[in-house]
Amino acid sequence: MTTIKQEDFIASVADALQYISYYHPADFIHALAEAHRQEQSPAAKDAIAQILTNSRMCAEGKRPLCQDTGIVVAFVKVGMDVRFEANLTLEQMVNEGVRRAYLLPDNKLRASIVNDPAGKRPNTKDNTPAVVHVSLVPGDKVEVSIGAKGGGSENKAKLAMLNPNDSIVDWILEVVPTMGAGWCPPGMLGIGIGGTAEKAMLLAKESLMAPIDMHELKARGAQNRLEELRLEIFEKVNKLGIGAQGLGGLATVLDVKILDYPTHAASLPVAVIPNCAATRHVHFELDGSGAAVLEAPSLSDWPDISWSPSAESLRVNLDTLTKADIQSWQPGQTLLLSGKLLTGRDAAHKRLATMLQKGEKLPIDFSNRFIYYVGPVDAVRDEAVGPAGPTTATRMDDYTEMMLGELGLLGMVGKAERGEETIAGIARHQSVYLTAVGGAAYLVSKAIKKAEVIAFADLGMEAIYEFTVQDMPVTVAVDRHGKSIHTTGPEEWKRRIAEGKTIEIHAAN
Repeated sequence: MTTIKQEDFIASVADALQYISYYHPADFIHALAEAHRQEQSPAAKDAIAQILTNSRMCAEGKRPLCQDTGIVVAFVKVGMDVRFEANLTLEQMVNEGVRRAYLLPDNKLRASIVNDPAGKRPNTKDNTPAVVHVSLVPGDKVEVSIGAKGGGSENKAKLAMLNPNDSIVDWILEVVPTMGAGWCPPGMLGIGIGGTAEKAMLLAKESLMAPIDMHELKARGAQNRLEELRLEIFEKVNKLGIGAQGLGGLATVLDVKILDYPTHAASLPVAVIPNCAATRHVHFELDGSGAAVLEAPSLSDWPDISWSPSAESLRVNLDTLTKADIQSWQPGQTLLLSGKLLTGRDAAHKRLATMLQKGEKLPIDFSNRFIYYVGPVDAVRDEAVGPAGPTTATRMDDYTEMMLGELGLLGMVGKAERGEETIAGIARHQSVYLTAVGGAAYLVSKAIKKAEVIAFADLGMEAIYEFTVQDMPVTVAVDRHGKSIHTTGPEEWKRRIAEGKTIEIHAAN
């Protein structure tokens, strides 16, 4: 019988979470590099280049790939010939590993987990508790598959109880466009089929722990029905033209994973959960010989791609910018922002709205300012701020009229599309909405030279900061007329793909 010591288990979990915070899986890097090589949409190709450059920077600097360092999900398979030398439960051991990993001083990760989800939602401060799934299996080892799932992609999870004769592929093709770009494509789709409602969701999540192998599957061909489905969904989803960051392009998904389970004769539960461009997961085993050792990847796994701003990018001084200056900006235009940039996201917007309702004086004048939707990672060493990529702007749609109309905000920076009412409001106020690349958080943070909390410090990462930025790369997503690149880009590339107006690029030698 194998004995697993408590400290070995905890240390392994902590090390694994630090590891996946800054190392992409090699299979993801290779697949994304190939997507970059094949991509023909300039906007999407630029976004992928930023993600790849960010990935290598994180591997070298051991800093998080994304500011949203995720909710921890662990699948733990315990061999029935294993005993634990421990005074904590298995879930408590996982949570202690999470606590150590997220509070590690040299690479502190963002604490995103809140208690009392239907109430006051206070932050737990250490990213616990994790979501832990435990199963007993034959054997004398403990196998752990652990991931950190970002909120932007997790929020796009979908479940349907289809009729047995319904088309799974048709449902997926209906659902994926409704996900928008908040899940930060290109990434993976995890699909669970069968069982019951909760089993289908669990299968979808567990499928995302598998390595990307679509290239190998395409080369050898499908050998069973699930592989046929994987190939069909992969091809048809990419033909939607959604592309990287929803800007329009050839690569929306890098792989499609499917797990299934027997189900009731009257049922066909199907779940889909996307994994974003900050794909984070790793597998390790414990055999009683000590803590798991995870080998660092070789930097040769990363392609020779180093993103730099386009020479055609417009340099913008936020400190002198006026409404007249933004009227000529066009969707898809790249900008480099310098000057003072406010931040704020869900909790800060809600508090501002509450203060206005009560007639209280706001701590900040938002007139003629830009706000960046972000919850940054804490700084370490000589950083002004930690990784600080954009959060999904759609969640702030309910507050946009307040910000633009009542408070005089000039424009917004985030990721993903905006809703129809919000776009109409942007046009009505002759404002603009800009996007930064989700999945390039460390790269973006290098443009932030100073970060100061100026309001709502008690909200932690959701406090309002004032960033001093220099050449922060963004793209015009919605112009002052209400024209959105998240609509025009995918429409154009869906049409090009359907009409065969793309260039065939042969495999590299």
